[in-house]
Amino acid sequence: MSIINTIEELEALYGQPSENSLVKEVSEITPRYRTLIEASPFVALATSGPEGLDCSPRGDLAGFVRVHDEKTLMMPDRRGNNRADSLRNIIRDPRIALLFLVPGSGTTLRINGRANLTTDSDILASFAVTEKAPRSVIVVTAESIYFQCARAIVRSDLWNPEKHADPKSLPTPGQILADLTDGRIGGKSYDDAWAPRAKETLW
Repeated sequence: MSIINTIEELEALYGQPSENSLVKEVSEITPRYRTLIEASPFVALATSGPEGLDCSPRGDLAGFVRVHDEKTLMMPDRRGNNRADSLRNIIRDPRIALLFLVPGSGTTLRINGRANLTTDSDILASFAVTEKAPRSVIVVTAESIYFQCARAIVRSDLWNPEKHADPKSLPTPGQILADLTDGRIGGKSYDDAWAPRAKETLW
């Protein structure tokens, strides 16, 4: 296997980036970038900690990542499995990366920066849904912001319903848990209980 070991080898293979790919990167949230953030109901959240890297899906009502000012974003941490991998990482290493998706659009938005966690009662209350506030809010100071072109979305045909997988062809969470625990956890009862449990604990 041939391995690329140096930046020089990489640049010889790929060449230099175009001007278009460089001028789109800024350090503040522009009005057009803000529009993309406010339209997005889904973001991939990447963090780093002593145990390594983590990438976590975050989804909510469109605009759930709030633009506080030209440098600051706020994102509620909704209910989950309490592993808190991303939050543990942020406390120990504030570096963070966000990738926003907007259903139906090929354009994605990338933000790199630093984050901290707040439990300020007024901020938590401002993110309440159905009178349920998050336990914490991730506050992101943006350092680098730029859009990603649509090639990945186009190649994957991500938004085409005709290309969506049949859920029946995929393993369920209950099946995965049962396999990993020799049937001690998971199974059909887990899958059957998930929908009503999620409805009650969504926020």
